[in-house]
Amino acid sequence: MMANFNFSKISELIEKFFVTDKEDKKIKIVITLGLVGIFLIFISNFLNFEGKKNSNLKSCEKVSDEIKQEKLQKNLENIVSAIHGAGKAKVLVTFENSSQTVYAVEEKKNKETSEDKSDGEITRKKESDDCEKKYITVKDSDGVERALAVTEIEPKVKGVIIICPGGDDMLVKSRIISAITTSLNISKKQVCVTKSR
Repeated sequence: MMANFNFSKISELIEKFFVTDKEDKKIKIVITLGLVGIFLIFISNFLNFEGKKNSNLKSCEKVSDEIKQEKLQKNLENIVSAIHGAGKAKVLVTFENSSQTVYAVEEKKNKETSEDKSDGEITRKKESDDCEKKYITVKDSDGVERALAVTEIEPKVKGVIIICPGGDDMLVKSRIISAITTSLNISKKQVCVTKSR
């Protein structure tokens, strides 16, 4: 009964709010639409908070990979430029994938065997293996639980392009390819050396 009373009072307030002259009514509709819009923005921000956290984490990982790529390219440019006859080099490194983090996992394995017997003989034998995996989590200084990272797998180099003034000299080219393949542990097929203009 009390809920009906409150509902009727609310409906009366709404009626009083909207039943006025035309100019007042337009202003009140605009105000109401504005409040509804603000409410919807607030709700959408609240609901998308987790998605934004995950996208921020991915963008941080992408930036980290780009920084690693730039650092590797600079190091290789310094190495190639130091080779006699190569000259000032420009290097581009491409990767097959991005870096990946491996997390600690707890595994629980259950093995069940069941047999159906008829007249002392086994007619049917069933085996089932269940494996339950669960990430091991730890609390950080902020009190937030996070998965425990064990290691990070570095991205694999797909190819390297080197452009330098001495790129057309076969001896210099051979030295550059040898230095790059040794430092990155890749094959000669993955390295391209060419002369700069």
